[in-house]
Amino acid sequence: MSKQEDKKNRRDFLFTASYTVGAVGLGATIWPLIHQMNPDESVKALATTEVDVSQVAPGKSITVLWRGKPVFIKRRTPEEIAEVRAVDLKDLKDPQKDEDRAKNPEWLVMLGVCTHLGCVPLADKGDFKGWFCPCHGSHYDGSGRIRKGPAPVNMEIPEYEFVDSNTIKIG
Repeated sequence: MSKQEDKKNRRDFLFTASYTVGAVGLGATIWPLIHQMNPDESVKALATTEVDVSQVAPGKSITVLWRGKPVFIKRRTPEEIAEVRAVDLKDLKDPQKDEDRAKNPEWLVMLGVCTHLGCVPLADKGDFKGWFCPCHGSHYDGSGRIRKGPAPVNMEIPEYEFVDSNTIKIG
């Protein structure tokens, strides 16, 4: 190899090494700025919640908090299930089958927030044996569907899954 080629190879190596060190340094500088935009651990902890429902008797409900909102979990009796499934969809303001709202017919999981102005409805009240929002008079049936009053849509069903027969994971 001639001296000229040796200098050229050395110069190429130095340029490549300089660019590599510069790119690593730039990445090390930018990474903390990008990483700080991720949610912190307290927010991640609120993303999901697991609820033990083994103590909930048929016909009873519990309320848990998820993302700062109440979630109603009701264990329905066979009579309650038959009653909400017998409703004609033409009678509903926001038609939705009970089968589409409850993954397991025995368990209804929904956000406990009235869809009119965000109040928390009372359980086992109202004209349809479901939930009643006393603020403005919205009546929901045993499937959380709006039946009467100013609320425009049914109560929301969050993402949830059954971890096992006694545990529901919300979120």
